[in-house]
Amino acid sequence: MADGTRTRLSAGERRNQLVEVGRKVFAEKGYEGASVEEIAERAKISKPVVYEHFGGKEGLYAVIVDREMDYVIGQISEAISTGSPRDMIEGAALAFMRYVQDRPDGFAVLSRDSPTQNGLANLLAEVGDRVGSVFTAEFKKAGYDPKAAPVYSQALIGMVTFVGQWWVHHPKMSADEVASHIAALSWMGLRHLPKKPARRAGRGG
Repeated sequence: MADGTRTRLSAGERRNQLVEVGRKVFAEKGYEGASVEEIAERAKISKPVVYEHFGGKEGLYAVIVDREMDYVIGQISEAISTGSPRDMIEGAALAFMRYVQDRPDGFAVLSRDSPTQNGLANLLAEVGDRVGSVFTAEFKKAGYDPKAAPVYSQALIGMVTFVGQWWVHHPKMSADEVASHIAALSWMGLRHLPKKPARRAGRGG
């Protein structure tokens, strides 16, 4: 479908338009279910325009995933940049839950299986690493083994992510309320963390 008499977009505007349209289509149908034909039709352009800008469906998908990852990592990084350790935990949980709330299509794309090496698994690893640097510093201050910090940072991010996936389908509480519960659980556990956790004796194994 050609642009015809429609106002022509600049190359940058066209790319942004295709990213927006593609995000919605991938969120609705997943990578396998989405097609260049449908993306082009919704954008009211011809298929070759999609190939011209992104080389195909996988190229467009990769750009969308990268943009979503940059956005959510930026939000969480800002949330954990200042404040007390508890403030940082609450900030990280709230930033992620607000991302789930405000950008549902982006979260849906990240939550699905990815045909590339990006997607939710890499997002979790990268966010966990960033939060881990905060945990490591606080563990050192408190006299804990800093080598264990990544375990707790990954646990926190994993918990927030999977709660977010559940909350999308059970939105009976606000994003802020859910984040407060997650932060409370995480903080109470960290507050009473033993210096050297060990398995309880007498358990079968």
